[in-house]
Amino acid sequence: MQRLVKIALGLVLVVIILGSYTRLTDAGLGCPDWPGCYGYLTVPHSEVKVGEAEMRFPERPVEHFKAWNEMIHRYAAGILGLLVLAIAIAAVARYRKLGAGRPLKLPLALLAMIIFQAALGMWTVTMNLQPVIVMGHLLGGFTTFSLLVLLHLRENPPKLAQEAALRGMRGLAAFALIVVVMQIASGGWVAANYAALACTNLPICEGAWGERLDFAGAFSLPEAENYEFGVHNYDQRMTMHIVHRFGAIVVMAVMLWLLSKLWLNATSAWFRRVALTLTVLLVVQVLLGITNVLASLPLAVAVAHNAVGALLMVTLVALNFGLYRLNKKEVSHG
Repeated sequence: MQRLVKIALGLVLVVIILGSYTRLTDAGLGCPDWPGCYGYLTVPHSEVKVGEAEMRFPERPVEHFKAWNEMIHRYAAGILGLLVLAIAIAAVARYRKLGAGRPLKLPLALLAMIIFQAALGMWTVTMNLQPVIVMGHLLGGFTTFSLLVLLHLRENPPKLAQEAALRGMRGLAAFALIVVVMQIASGGWVAANYAALACTNLPICEGAWGERLDFAGAFSLPEAENYEFGVHNYDQRMTMHIVHRFGAIVVMAVMLWLLSKLWLNATSAWFRRVALTLTVLLVVQVLLGITNVLASLPLAVAVAHNAVGALLMVTLVALNFGLYRLNKKEVSHG
């Protein structure tokens, strides 16, 4: 059980990175059907299969690079789904054998999440990259990562000392997690609507951006047959991007507040490791965000920005778990 969870933790991060890479290389519709590719289990390569594929989907000629990006992501996600199924089966078997005290609801919630995530992956293709679905698919991946982290912590509870000064931080830690999740959702909306390059200057945007803000349009969803490359106008995309930048400022303020209190009050090794991890991830994420703007969204940097965002979120999930245990007095006195 614990070995399966550890493997799944590594694989879910790989799947998140592959999903980001697929989106950023405009390969979300590299295979226009689901779960196969142009009606095949793998990307068609022979002249005969390519000809048949393009007859089935005349509006979508075969592009092998994009198709393989999409299929590799699907294969990895499929393996992750099987791992999660194995975890759920193992959890049920162990619960029947050993009874209460073993996690059961969490593995079953994880299985439900991975099934829903598969449905979102299908809808992403069948609904032609509809932004709400694309953003939901991103959040679903991050949620899966968070549930796996929680399951790992339940299986391997951290050894915590009695730290009365940290007990009052639970609300702040929960608030920080909510703010980060909202920022991730904002970034997902920016990415899903191809608005990442709508502003190319720092600190906010170029030109008279304040006169061109369009919040109603930025967070609406015009009807379209295909959402690839976006359907919003420039002012709306600029507004999405600016909201994300202001969100980053809020995240920085809240995280600095949280980290200052954590560094001042934490004495146990586990909480100090969490504080160090959060500090490093926050600094790296800010630098990656600035580099994305200055260098016009380099692929490797943009993928890393997504991955570090996921790591920042799950580290906050771990912190909230630790603080919850402190408040429940589930501590080790060794």
